[in-house]
Amino acid sequence: MSRSILILGGTHEAYDLAKGLSGRAGIHAITSLAGRTDNPRLPSGEMRIGGFGGIPGLSAYLRDTKIDAVVDATHPFAARMGWNAARACAETSTPLLRLERPAWQPGPGDCWHGMIDGQQAAQWLNTHGKRVLLAVGRQDLDAFVDLDHVWFLIRSVQAPERFKDFAQAEILLARGPFAPSDEHDLLVKHRIDTIVCKNSGGITDAKLLAARQLGLSVVMLERPHRPQSAVVHHVDAALKWLGF
Repeated sequence: MSRSILILGGTHEAYDLAKGLSGRAGIHAITSLAGRTDNPRLPSGEMRIGGFGGIPGLSAYLRDTKIDAVVDATHPFAARMGWNAARACAETSTPLLRLERPAWQPGPGDCWHGMIDGQQAAQWLNTHGKRVLLAVGRQDLDAFVDLDHVWFLIRSVQAPERFKDFAQAEILLARGPFAPSDEHDLLVKHRIDTIVCKNSGGITDAKLLAARQLGLSVVMLERPHRPQSAVVHHVDAALKWLGF
C-alpha cells in the first residue's frame, strides 16, 4: 500500500527527512518550498515550489493529492505556514507532525537579550547598539531602517530591497554555515559590538560562539507562537512517527 507524505520544507531537517524517505518502497514524498530564494537546494524525491493559497488551498491540495501525513519542517519563524498547516490538517483529518530543531540556549559567558520581535529589538538598539551585525534575513529589515545613528553589517543570502533605506550599512551576501574562526575575524574586522539574529536553533551557531569569545551583546529574536501539535526535534524521531 503506497503512502504520500507532504514535507513542508526549507530547513536542513526537511532535506534530511526527504533523503531518509527516498527509495523506501511505497512511499511518495513531496517537499514543498516557499520559493523565497533563487536556486534553492533540491530535495530528494518530488518537489513543489510556491504557496498553496492559504488554508483553503492547502486543504484542497491535501485532498486532491491524497496526502496521508504532513510533516511541518519549516523554519521556526515561518509561523503563518505552521498555523495554516494545523488548520488544513484538522479540516481534512490528516495527521500532522512538527519537526523542529531545539532552540538555542545561552551558556556561561553569553550576553543575550531576548526580544519578542524586530520592533522591540530596534528599541533596544536605539540606545545600546553602535555597530551591528544584522542577520535576520532580508524579509525582516523594516524594523531597523530608521536607526540612522547605528551602522549595520547586513548579511543575507540575497540582496535585500530595503538595503538602500539604511543611512549607514554595508551588505554582505553569504550563505552559511560559517566557521567560528571566520566569524571571529569578521566581527573584529568590522568592530561589531552587537549581533541581532533569530533563534533558529540546532547546533550552536558560529557567530554566537564568536560573540561569546569576544564578549559581544546578542539581541536574540525569540520564536513566534505556533499551534499545538505532535512535535519531534530530530529526523530519526520523525521517521519513527511515520512508521519507520
